Amino acid sequence: MTNRPWGTRRTAMTRTAFIAAPLCMLAYGAIRLSDPDHGPGPAWTSGHVALITGVLLFGAVLPGLLRLSEPTAGAARLSARTATLLGLVGVAAVTVQGVIDIVVGFRADDRAGMNRLYEEIQSHPGVLPAVYTVGPMLFYVGLLWLVVQLAVQGRIGAWRPVLVTLGIAVAAAGLDLIPLSALLFCAALSPLGRDASASPATRVQRSQSPAAPASGPRPM
Repeated sequence: MTNRPWGTRRTAMTRTAFIAAPLCMLAYGAIRLSDPDHGPGPAWTSGHVALITGVLLFGAVLPGLLRLSEPTAGAARLSARTATLLGLVGVAAVTVQGVIDIVVGFRADDRAGMNRLYEEIQSHPGVLPAVYTVGPMLFYVGLLWLVVQLAVQGRIGAWRPVLVTLGIAVAAAGLDLIPLSALLFCAALSPLGRDASASPATRVQRSQSPAAPASGPRPM
């Protein structure tokens, strides 16, 4: 069997990530709703496996959105790269939180035991802000920052940041609403995978096609 070049594999992975990342979050939210006790048990573990998978896939979505901002230079490039870095730090924080949740689920016999373990873990200096409060919020900050910048640049439709904002607000309103948040993210992001995985030259060629407006790239 012939190995595909890395560039081809990265393109396929990026396209897949834009669809699979929000769908994994949807799976996590649905599994969570099916588990009224919220752990421990198979539903807790499988739900958090879906969560971690989705978050790691967002680790491919963020660089994909960064590539959508190219070619660019100066302050716009610095802004997009800063947003991507913040988002990736948030991805790392949520991933660590998900791993902790799985480990706690395996170690505890019931929800009360899980709560005791959480109190012990969160009592360590720096853990609470890094893994549970500030750190995870950076994922949303980076994601929203990138899509807003892309909309300002005219590379995506202005309605996409609106859907992302609604998705973030819905998730913040309650964990039971995560399936709705995931659907909003899916509607906003999944169609962008093709262009995010293309080279800047290819995106420029698409934007200059006869079907596109003369003023610049077609909003998606």
